[in-house]
Amino acid sequence: MESEPENKFKNKNNFRYLKYLGLGSQLAATVLVTVFLGLWLDKKLNTSPFLTIVLSLLGVFSALYNFIKTVTELENDKNK
Repeated sequence: MESEPENKFKNKNNFRYLKYLGLGSQLAATVLVTVFLGLWLDKKLNTSPFLTIVLSLLGVFSALYNFIKTVTELENDKNK
């Protein structure tokens, strides 16, 4: 008799890489939103380029913080 084929979907480690797919998009979206928000506020408040620079840096730092935190958590889950 043939043995049943192993069900690949039972092991969630096969889909571990899917958690990483959205990280790059999330990082880029955070930076783009803060840049465009800075540009818009600079036009409204006539403070060009101050708010664009400040919000851009804030967006980069927060995106990198979130990226590093998420990758660290995923790696800790992987090692368990």
